[in-house]
Amino acid sequence: MKNISLFLILFLSTLSCTKTNNNFWPEEKSPEKIAHLVTEDLLSRQDFMMYETPDVRGVHYAEVCTAYGATLMAGFEKDIATLERLVSRYEKVFLDSIENTANHVDVNVYGLLSLELFGQTSSGEFLRQGMELADIQWQDTLPNGLTSQARFWIDDIWMIGSLQTQAYRATAEKNYLDRAAKVIVAYLDKLQQPNGLFFHGEHGPFHWGRGNGWVAAGIAHVLTELPADHQHYPKISEGYKKMMAALLEYQSEDGMWRQLIDNETAWKETSCTGMFGYAMIVGVKKGILPEKDYKESYQKAWLSLTDYLQEDGKLTEVCVGTGQSTDVNFYLERPRVTGDFHGQAPLLWFAYELITNP
Repeated sequence: MKNISLFLILFLSTLSCTKTNNNFWPEEKSPEKIAHLVTEDLLSRQDFMMYETPDVRGVHYAEVCTAYGATLMAGFEKDIATLERLVSRYEKVFLDSIENTANHVDVNVYGLLSLELFGQTSSGEFLRQGMELADIQWQDTLPNGLTSQARFWIDDIWMIGSLQTQAYRATAEKNYLDRAAKVIVAYLDKLQQPNGLFFHGEHGPFHWGRGNGWVAAGIAHVLTELPADHQHYPKISEGYKKMMAALLEYQSEDGMWRQLIDNETAWKETSCTGMFGYAMIVGVKKGILPEKDYKESYQKAWLSLTDYLQEDGKLTEVCVGTGQSTDVNFYLERPRVTGDFHGQAPLLWFAYELITNP
């Protein structure tokens, strides 16, 4: 820890940090303030959120995604103290032998956090861990050339796409981007519907909010690095734009999206709203989406979404983890929880993008 902390001070002192003008937002809805609240909530929790089944064990992907957002924010703000606290929490995963079975898409995605921590600290341990998880994800392949971790659950677009893109960022090796793009194309072909939205999976023929959120965020994440001359760029960008146009159509008047996106009787759900807002702002930044059509949409989403944040930094109205079902009531009646990392994570990603690209 001491070596990493010393390097953080030296490394971050060489970076420039130019904050953008966020005077647009009321003080209580400032993206900086919101991000700090959510980060403090994460770091105040004593225990890890774990993914535990008989065969698959590791730090839960929802905590991973929250810590990834917190690390992005701390790095951008050159907040050495917060980065040290994040390093202290997550270096335990390799120093204290917290298990990761590296045999399922939901635990391999831990490498996303490892590689972001490497990017902020240049720690070789974080690089080694992250690259191992990225490479193991592609160790076994299917006849179609996809990783065997591709289940055709729409969540996979983020779980695979973000990790492989992060491995590309760490190494500049094009094969990692090729992997991410290949997965997205396969999922576009199989699960995107004519209206632009995605079914949850082959056994979930509904447009579940957070599932579509993982798609939107995952494609946006990959498009931040995928060059326009890549063979799969036209198909991926078109699928993404078709999805974003559908989201504009189904956004509620107050800026929220629903548990089932196209079902007006469904309750308004916070985790998908954060993911859609994040995905839209990334698309505007990259010039894929026209600002005149999307800026008002993601600004409305932020203003409404932050109404659901408590003073302790915990987001309400978050759908619990959800399997597939052919029964619409299964989705409509899912429990709603407060402070679940599934909701905390996209709130941080959204805040980061608003601060860096308002």
